[in-house]
Amino acid sequence: MWKLTRPGNQHDKLTRDNLLDLEDHQLVRIETVRKDQRQVWVLTRRGHDEAKELLEPKGIRVSALREKKYDPVTGKLLGVGYDEHAAAVTSTAAELHRAGIGHRLGFATEIGHRLADGYVQRADLVVRAPQAGVPVLLVEVDRRSEDAHDLVTKLRRYWQWGRLLPKDAAKRTVDLVRSRPDAIEHVGHDKRLWRRVYPPTGREGLAPVAFVFADTTETKVANTVAELEEAGRRYWAPRRYDSLYEKAITARDYRQAVPVVVTTLEQLQEHGAGAAVWRRLGRTGEQTLTDVLDNPDGHTLYRAQEARADAEDKRRRAAEREARRPVCRRCGRKFTDERWEEITAHRTAVRAGDRSVCGPCRADDVAREEAAAEAVRLAAATSPELEPEHAQELGKLRGLFRRRG
Repeated sequence: MWKLTRPGNQHDKLTRDNLLDLEDHQLVRIETVRKDQRQVWVLTRRGHDEAKELLEPKGIRVSALREKKYDPVTGKLLGVGYDEHAAAVTSTAAELHRAGIGHRLGFATEIGHRLADGYVQRADLVVRAPQAGVPVLLVEVDRRSEDAHDLVTKLRRYWQWGRLLPKDAAKRTVDLVRSRPDAIEHVGHDKRLWRRVYPPTGREGLAPVAFVFADTTETKVANTVAELEEAGRRYWAPRRYDSLYEKAITARDYRQAVPVVVTTLEQLQEHGAGAAVWRRLGRTGEQTLTDVLDNPDGHTLYRAQEARADAEDKRRRAAEREARRPVCRRCGRKFTDERWEEITAHRTAVRAGDRSVCGPCRADDVAREEAAAEAVRLAAATSPELEPEHAQELGKLRGLFRRRG
């Protein structure tokens, strides 16, 4: 509580004094004392009621009341409502808050995500920190109480939850999803259930999940992450884009994947949650939280590569077409697009004349033919009484022009 409420203070005296004051008013009590001698405080029933009146109208959920439990033999008050795992979750929230990632009221614990079969996957911690570039982050804290297989199962459940439709989804959308297993991938995220619960992440993919390991060794963490990375590949790994320019596209499609990042509580406490202490599955090295959630090889890169590949393809096609462009047999000039189309299109080829010549040369041919025809017409008009042999010759010329036209 001290780290979460007063992250800038080096000592917990102010928090302790406030807790003692709340204790005097019977609003809080000491539940247990940890091994490091830090006291664990919880709300009394009276304090719980007041907290609900204060926070729930603002949309802030209050955790369940921790009832007092006593030893049946000695009658001693037992501190069984709190454990080391809960302490690790609270410490994780405190370190995130201390780094400016999330307001103290932007954290929620034990948030349920109900699957289609009725199972509820509860996130240890949900972080909402839009000002820090993390609109939502689902956090699972593991003190090595679960093996890697259990973590893969949790990841699978988050992936499945991200593919659900809301109950009031349009019938057409429901029918589409029922038509085949992968049909949900053609439904936008804004029409899915998870977007009713959480805001858009501002990045491709589903709601991101963070695994924070605590109170364990580096070797165990490395082994667990390796198995999580391999066995959970279907859920976190991006895919290749379906593109006409497959060889030119190195970008990856993250739209159906769960972004998964890992770190340890010890790293958060030593370096701060805002430092480069996060690693994303499928990548090497550690980055800051916002950098590790970004997809520099994702859709933005894809659009740039697709545009470059498309432009290059158009240049190549244009060059190939230019190499096939006909050259005029008479003057050596290249055909224009109009003349090229005229000699090849079925509807115009029959009237294209000599198809081995370009447009201007063809125009010259037409001009000569028209001039000759006009000369014949004028000659016929000025000499109505031609000798029989001249009339026969004129008829031959007229027939020749008609055939060439």
